[in-house]
Amino acid sequence: MKSLYLLVNYFTIIIPLVFSFHPKINFHKTFKAFFLGSFIVAVPFLIWDAIFTQIGVWNFNPRYLLGIYFFGLPLEEILFFFCIPFSCVFTYFCLDKFYDLRWNHKWETVFFLAFPLVLIVIGTYHHEKIYTLVTMYTTALTCLCLKYIARVDWLGKATLVYGILLLPFFIVNGILTGSWIDEAVVRYNAGDFMGLRMLTIPVEDAFYGLELILLNIYLYKLFRKRFSQTTTP
Repeated sequence: MKSLYLLVNYFTIIIPLVFSFHPKINFHKTFKAFFLGSFIVAVPFLIWDAIFTQIGVWNFNPRYLLGIYFFGLPLEEILFFFCIPFSCVFTYFCLDKFYDLRWNHKWETVFFLAFPLVLIVIGTYHHEKIYTLVTMYTTALTCLCLKYIARVDWLGKATLVYGILLLPFFIVNGILTGSWIDEAVVRYNAGDFMGLRMLTIPVEDAFYGLELILLNIYLYKLFRKRFSQTTTP
């Protein structure tokens, strides 16, 4: 089914996109902030993706692709870095708007000291596994920079929302990595990651996704604030 990966992207984004225009949500009014931030985040991730594809860390099954490529990456993979963040940032926006998801400040501080250290230990222990090493180190660096340099006050909330989003994450990534279909859409080199899988999903994917979403939320909030200031008389 050549359109499978494209359909995964479509069904990931279509419901959040439609509800973005709901009068009680009005996420569409912040589209400019989202897409600018998402583009900036997508650039390094796509470079990372292209390099890993080039050196054989993963590859894409042509059975499920339209066959349109840019810089060695299928069109569907490029769209992934906009569709997934859109759905996740939309979900964060809605839950933050209607619910109080704040963490206790003390526990948040402790967590975002311990969590990055655990990731660094895992990455160091599996230093010969390039996907594990790069993902664990960059996710740890992202958390530390957001918490202790950017000093954001929403990191715990965003992590909680990401935890909620792990259910659809299992569905989407499960399909892409071969759950419920004959072959995987994205095929990983077994020598480049720890080998631990959730269903068919490498554990590293969960941390890769967390890093991607945290950076998208950060830039979304940053540009949303700047744009609101420029429109205020």
